[in-house]
Amino acid sequence: MKIIKFTKMSGAGNDFVVIDKNKNENLFIDEKFAQQLCDRRNGVGADGLISIENSNENSFIMNYHNADGSTGSLCANGARCAIMFAQMTGRLKDGKADFSSNGVLYKGEILSDNAVRFYLNPPRKIKYNFKVKAGGRLINAHFADTGSPHVVIDISESDGFLTSLDEMKVDLLGREIRYLPEFAPGGTNVNFICVEDGIVHIRTYERGVEAETLACGTGAVAAALICFATKKISVPVQIIPKSKEKLLVNFEVENSKVRNLSLTGPAKVVFAGEMKI
Repeated sequence: MKIIKFTKMSGAGNDFVVIDKNKNENLFIDEKFAQQLCDRRNGVGADGLISIENSNENSFIMNYHNADGSTGSLCANGARCAIMFAQMTGRLKDGKADFSSNGVLYKGEILSDNAVRFYLNPPRKIKYNFKVKAGGRLINAHFADTGSPHVVIDISESDGFLTSLDEMKVDLLGREIRYLPEFAPGGTNVNFICVEDGIVHIRTYERGVEAETLACGTGAVAAALICFATKKISVPVQIIPKSKEKLLVNFEVENSKVRNLSLTGPAKVVFAGEMKI
């Protein structure tokens, strides 16, 4: 029997179990362990598991597991929570963070007691106006890899098939698109959006959670980049996820290249506790 000390955090409704490896010595985190802690019935319950440890070169090291135990993708809301956790545990200087997540270097900063800005790397791939088959018909879609792969579907481009973002069955359609062969073997996250008065409203089906989440940071960034290009939305782009907690995506475009890409939003502690495993 081992006692695990953890902190439960929320980034705009995207929730995480955060473990400080320096306070949980000799802890081995693998797929099964992540699944156990993220289980909403028999564990703490979360969309993902974040572990934080000290670094000789940077502010800290962040490792991330999805709720199903998988790794490798960037979690931007999780990164903002990690930055806030690092601030709370004295790992940051002047609120500035430089850290690695799954082996990739990133930066961020504390803006206030409840707001964190996280700087992403430029998108690795963007594709506009292609068709995906879901719900028995072809639907116009876009794609952006913002550290995690994201399909973005504007419901106004569905020829009347999708009429209400609030009422649509995101789990059903999202799961179908997530596993389409053109996105194999890794699959994709799926975002459904509508734009009202220059504000992007979004609902996201997340791979690795295999369900709709209340917010998705890399999905919000993907949607902002797509809407900037296809709808000429002005920057910074305001994103409203299912949680209704506002996210802000900012960037510059120079010679057709995205620069200074960032995601700003809330990151807070929900509670702290211990769990016997």
